[in-house]
Amino acid sequence: MGALDGRTAVLTGAGRGIGREVALLLAKHGANVIVNDPGVNIDGTGHDDGPATQVTSAIVAAGGKAQPNFDTVATVEGGENMIKQALDAYGRVDIVVHLAGILRDRMIFNTTEEEWNDVIAVHLDGYFNVARPASVLMRQQRYGRIIGFTSGSGLAGNSGQANYGAAKAGIVGMTRCLALDLGRYGVTANAVAPGAATRMAAAGMAARRLHTQAVLGAAGSAAPASAAASATQRGPGGGMSGPEYVAPMVAYLCTEQAWNINGKVFYVAGGAVSLAHDEYPVRLIETDGMWEPGELRERVPALLSDLRNPAPPAPDLVIPGRPAPAGG
Repeated sequence: MGALDGRTAVLTGAGRGIGREVALLLAKHGANVIVNDPGVNIDGTGHDDGPATQVTSAIVAAGGKAQPNFDTVATVEGGENMIKQALDAYGRVDIVVHLAGILRDRMIFNTTEEEWNDVIAVHLDGYFNVARPASVLMRQQRYGRIIGFTSGSGLAGNSGQANYGAAKAGIVGMTRCLALDLGRYGVTANAVAPGAATRMAAAGMAARRLHTQAVLGAAGSAAPASAAASATQRGPGGGMSGPEYVAPMVAYLCTEQAWNINGKVFYVAGGAVSLAHDEYPVRLIETDGMWEPGELRERVPALLSDLRNPAPPAPDLVIPGRPAPAGG
């Protein structure tokens, strides 16, 4: 018997990359799978039934149960259609994994309203669009697993990805809220920040190289804030491992054995799994009554004593308030 026998999973963005590997692995362990993917390009344009159909065929050929779905997760109707399809085909919904995503990388001062809205719609709205209808069923049946996908851009920031980073950070915030809303009913919600060699990762890294070059050119040897997070997402030897390395942790979080893992974020890449820390206060300054701005000017630097500015201004830029260089 498989660890997921009798369970039904709805996976968004499951036609390629990490989603494909998660779909295949969940099916291998006995889950019925709704393979959602409209087959869009990295920027969200176009449509192709091929990816979802091919993954579904591979699952069925291996003796598993699956159906393709081509709806967009960016609409309420699309999300509801996926959940309804699972319910009609298999009688229940036990697992939702939201992997769908697009990129519209642009520096914030060049980002258009459309580029902002399109990315938020797929990543963050999409999470809501599948989690909300699924949560109704999961609450009633007193069982469920919801997994969102975040990234280093959402957890640590990245140049040129305000839209993507905001959406991915929102997924973490929503995951922690879902954990509180649903935990009492036997439903868990967790998030995964993957590191893997996929077409989205390749496109993102190409864009980041350009942004990083711009940052380095303007700020000496300053590195992007996401450098540390990116390092934790690399596999053995420092290279990016295949998407199949991410799937086992996702599958484990979907099992009954993970019943008490709730509201957590995991970095997963290669053979490494690490737990991201929860946000909590790490240093404190206090006063009796209300702070005066002048007092904060003296005290706030103590909170930041060993923390660096991730993107400091160029050395030759005149910055009001910055001390003059020594000897200047």
